[in-house]
Amino acid sequence: MKPLTFVTRTAPDQRLDLSTLTPLNLAATSVSDIAQIALQTTRERVAVGDIFDIRPGDAEAIVIEGGAQRFDRVGMGMQSGSILVEGDVGAEAGRLMTGGQLTIRGSAGAFAASGMKGGRVEILGDAGERLAGPLAGETTGMNGGVVHVMGNAGLRAGDRLRRGVVLIEGDAGAYAGSRMIAGTLAIAGKAEDLPGYLMNRGTLLLGRGATAQSPTFADCGVHELVAARLLATSIHATSPRIARLFRLPLRRLAGDLAALGKGEIFIPEA
Repeated sequence: MKPLTFVTRTAPDQRLDLSTLTPLNLAATSVSDIAQIALQTTRERVAVGDIFDIRPGDAEAIVIEGGAQRFDRVGMGMQSGSILVEGDVGAEAGRLMTGGQLTIRGSAGAFAASGMKGGRVEILGDAGERLAGPLAGETTGMNGGVVHVMGNAGLRAGDRLRRGVVLIEGDAGAYAGSRMIAGTLAIAGKAEDLPGYLMNRGTLLLGRGATAQSPTFADCGVHELVAARLLATSIHATSPRIARLFRLPLRRLAGDLAALGKGEIFIPEA
């Protein structure tokens, strides 16, 4: 069956909250009713039909043709099904997801996968700051699932990551993996200053090291770890490149000793 498709007429002139456009919310809803759904905005009232032409189809597979950096909260709270965005999205894409697949064939704004508990998010472009991180006042970031970014990520990727896997094929901004509680953050490229800042536990892989490493990490030497190879096997289908890095001899840095200090940073030894 054909997917339920939203064709963007023109880029919006204000930020729009698209969190209502998920498979569960739109199940058994007619096109005419979908067109009347109000989108939370910053200024004027806007309905779905004001922004999109809607092609009927299966709500379990939603397609948004034509993205925009002002399309916020795409896939927020999604529990099942799939959403495919042909273009960019704004802030909080995939926030609080518990299942399903969100694919963004473009770049995403800040706080993508924030509070995510399950499912998969794939971003073919870049991700903004605080990928998988918590919003202000929240104590934990991503809590499960898999996030795969084909491009680069901004500041504090994986901040307060508690559970799950975040894979970044490009580079990452400063403080990647800051305040990590657990989980895995792997960066195939290079990280900017102070990755793992105040991390408590968890695993952080830096494929090409960092521009400046915190002095509160202890160098534990080079190892070939069974756990790293098992992790490589589990992520190989998603990212063969990062899986290959986990199979190399790895220099292990333990820390952050300024915090609990049970985290680890791995840097491949070519």
